Amino acid sequence: MGVKLKLIVAASENMGIGKSGTLPWRLKNEMAYFSKMTTTTKQTSCKNVVIMGRKTWDSIPGKYKPLPGRINFILSRSNLNLEQFPDTFAFKSFDQAYETLQDSKFQQSYEDVWVIGGSSLYEEALASPYFQKLYLTKIQKNFDCDTFLPIVLETLKEVSEEDIPQGLQEENGLRYTYHVYVKA
Repeated sequence: MGVKLKLIVAASENMGIGKSGTLPWRLKNEMAYFSKMTTTTKQTSCKNVVIMGRKTWDSIPGKYKPLPGRINFILSRSNLNLEQFPDTFAFKSFDQAYETLQDSKFQQSYEDVWVIGGSSLYEEALASPYFQKLYLTKIQKNFDCDTFLPIVLETLKEVSEEDIPQGLQEENGLRYTYHVYVKA
């Protein structure tokens, strides 16, 4: 069957997800949701894997690198020096990272695999046969963005999940809702 991928992202009404290497909004509760989703495991001996592109890695403030409580996979065509970061690995391609996830020695150390951006990685993961779920926070406002979520929601089916906050959320004058999608 293989490893299944969960994607997590917040997007504005115009499907914007970033501007100049940063998030265009500041939502502390939404960021806490992201952290909870990507770190929580059923087995205390395991961590989750987060897969990100190099630009997403670069956008993480230094004090949060690597993302704590998670195994960090960074995809980059250039060589990255990650020796000072525990539980952090670089790969040249999505396929190379995926092969490592399937290695039996590595499999016992993680529970879930989360794709956390950027745009091209979301696109590749959604098109892959390993895509399982998309966790999308819909922010009810348009933002000036230069990076967008390459998803056609009409190709997905919304499902409900017990642990996902329901209803309209509001923070810093912004309204947003949490959604979960699978392939239709």
